Formats: sequence, structure tokens, C-alpha cells
Amino acid sequence: MTRRYFGTDGIRGQSNTFPMTPDLAMRLGIAVGTMFRRGNHRHRVVIGKDTRLSGYMLENALVAGFTAAGLDVFLLGPIPTPAVAMLTRSLRADIGVMISASHNPFADNGIKLFGPDGYKLSDELELEIEALLERDIYSQLARPEDIGRAKRVDGDIYRYIEFVKRTLPRDVTLSGLRIAIDCANGAAYKVAPLALWELGAEVITIGNTPNGTNINLDCGSTSPKALQDKVHEVRADIGIALDGDADRVIIVDEKGEIVDGDQLMAVIAETWADDGMLKGGGLVATVMSNLGLERFLADKGLGLARTKVGDRYVVEHMRQHGYNVGGEQSGHIVLSDFGTTGDGLVAALQILAAVKRRERTVSDICRRFEPVPQLLRNVRFSGGKPLEDNTVKQAIAEAEAELSRHGRLVIRPSGTEPLIRVMAEGDDRGQIERIVSDLCGVISNVRNAA
Repeated sequence: MTRRYFGTDGIRGQSNTFPMTPDLAMRLGIAVGTMFRRGNHRHRVVIGKDTRLSGYMLENALVAGFTAAGLDVFLLGPIPTPAVAMLTRSLRADIGVMISASHNPFADNGIKLFGPDGYKLSDELELEIEALLERDIYSQLARPEDIGRAKRVDGDIYRYIEFVKRTLPRDVTLSGLRIAIDCANGAAYKVAPLALWELGAEVITIGNTPNGTNINLDCGSTSPKALQDKVHEVRADIGIALDGDADRVIIVDEKGEIVDGDQLMAVIAETWADDGMLKGGGLVATVMSNLGLERFLADKGLGLARTKVGDRYVVEHMRQHGYNVGGEQSGHIVLSDFGTTGDGLVAALQILAAVKRRERTVSDICRRFEPVPQLLRNVRFSGGKPLEDNTVKQAIAEAEAELSRHGRLVIRPSGTEPLIRVMAEGDDRGQIERIVSDLCGVISNVRNAA
């Protein structure tokens, strides 16, 4: 079955444009509520959101759908995605929902779904939901006496804060650290600074004044320049940049230099291996992670398992093969000893623990390997399937042959935007730049011809 609604991370699109319309959100609530209405107990769903203006609209539409299907709804308000996953389990909910488009601009929004175990739904369940959305779902509405109730829950952000604090080793305190944190004007604008302060740090916060339209705007993990400037300004020991829903993190060291997810995974894997905590003999990352990470792990006797892009696929591989560390170069770090999805704040605390225990600077701790030159460019397209063109296929085959054993080539369509992502890496930067430029040109020519 061809997917019409779901992408690599739930349903996503521009607000008030299909599929991010209130009508679809209400129908989704009915369909999902019907699917998870199992047994005779009172069924419940928890709904969190980030700070986008359209969150109000989609939240109310989802409430209408879920209550019509007979589920009680707990509204959490602005809260990180990993908190929704955690509270779905903690509150014994049948389903968890996060309204967010993560790192995208405010005009976009999305709906992420979690099962009662706190994990994102499988491809198979998403296809079942899509099938339900194409049917007459109104025949599945609850009887008048079984319509659900909605309740706005206060205080659950503090349950998440306590959960986060417990992930820091007991022998570690953040006392003496000056931390600058950028909350991206997003879902963690309350919880992240408070958690760090309660753990003893001196906290300087930016990106904590959301107004509905400034989420991820020149701030957060996708725009860390503001944090880099703040680290220099206040002479912070470390900068922490979260994205709009706080499931990813990028670190800025005391010199103002950016540390990406690959380096962070290297730190955590090495530290956990030394402490006897690492499972699976290595970690799980995607095809986009740098070849330098793979070589670093190999030198430590550890392995790197790669999946296709998307933290859900990383998590699936971790669960199937017994790993407890995984993530993406973009900063999604999944630590399954603590949670079921990426958690930027929890990952940052593991880095802070390594810094405190070793009594070294962040730049010393977080520069575990020299990245192989890597270049990523996007080619926008408006329709068709450029990667199925024979000219493009031939160009890709020739580039792969040229790189051979000295590098890698990854070309894929974005799961959330109409883009073809072209990535190459290898030891020769000039060669990489030429290959990427040539391939982008070929794809663009095919796109324009279409």
C-alpha cells in the first residue's frame, strides 16, 4: 500500500494544508482511538505539543476525534517529545501523541504517535491507520454514554524533570559548571533550564520566549550561531542546543565550536564501554553518520551498525539486536536504558557526566575522532521520481565506483520535504566536492526536463 499520510516521523506538512488540517487531525483521532480501543477498561490518550501557533488548532481537533472514539484525553501542553513517550507509559495510556514538526519552521507541524509501550508505531500499524482513514470511520464512533472526557494536566513537566535528573549518575553533580542552553523557543523552554539548575549548574538560557511563530527561528540545534555567541559572551563551559521538540541535541564546546551527534555518540559509547554499560558491542547509527565514527569505534573494538535515515529505524535495530546506544548525526541520541526515543536533554547529561568525572574541558572530551570530509547538498523537486531516471542511475553508479573503498555515497529522498539529499564522504575533499556537484547537476537537469 502506498503511503498517503505518514512519512519517516509521523505525519508532517504545512499547517492548514493537507495533511495538516483540523479535519484530518480529527479523523486521525477517531481512527487511532478506534484501533487502540481494546478491552473493557477506560481508555486514555496523552497529548503533548511544542509551541507552534497551529498546535492549538490541531490539539483541539485531535481531542474531538479521540473523545468521539471513546477515549479520555490528558492534555500535557508544551512538553518535549521524549516526555510524551515517558508519560504514555507512566500514565498507563493506550496511546501517546506529540504535535510537533521537530526542527522545521513554525508554519509546519506534525503528529507523532506512540504506542502504550512508549515506542513510535511500526510501519505496519501506520499502514493500518492509513487504511482506516480511507474508510467510513464515523461508523466506529462511541455510543453517547461512552464519549470520552478531556482534562488539562498540570504538573507533569515536573515528573519529566525528575525522570531526567535520575539519568545523571548519582555521584555526579553539575555544581561549578556554567551552562548556556538554547531551547529553540520550543517544547523544552521550561523543563530544560530548570532540570540543569536543580542539578547544581549555573544556567544561562536563550530561546526561551516562544510566541507561536519563533520556534527554531535563528536558534536551536539547526541554527546554533546564537548559542555559540552566548558561550563566548558568558564564558560558558558548555552550550546545549535543543530543537523544537527537544528530541535532538547539538553541543557547543567552551571554544564556541560545534559538536555533532556523531561525536556525542562516540563519547557515550566509549564511556559506557569503559564502565561496562554498553550493550550490543557498539552502537547503531544511520547511513549519514561519518566514516570517521566507524573507524574510531573499530579502533576501540566496537562496531557500528547502520540503518536508513530516521530515528525510528535506529530504535528498531537497537531493539532487535540488543544495543542500548544509537542515534543520528543530527543529534537524535537514543539511550534505551533510559527511554524509548531520542532525548536531547538526557543525552546532554551523559556528556556532562563524562566532563565532570574526567575533569577535562568539553573540547577535550568531545573531540573523539577526526571526521572524514563529508558534503551534503539538497536538490529540490516538485514532482516525479528523479532517482528512477536512467541517466541519474548511471551517474550514481559511476560515482560509487570512483569512491570505491575510500569513501561512501548516500543519495535519498527526504522523508519530510520534497528534496533529494546527496551526500558523499571520503579522504579526498576535492574529489568529494566534485562528485556531489556533478550529481546535483545531473539530478537538477532531470528535474528541470520533467
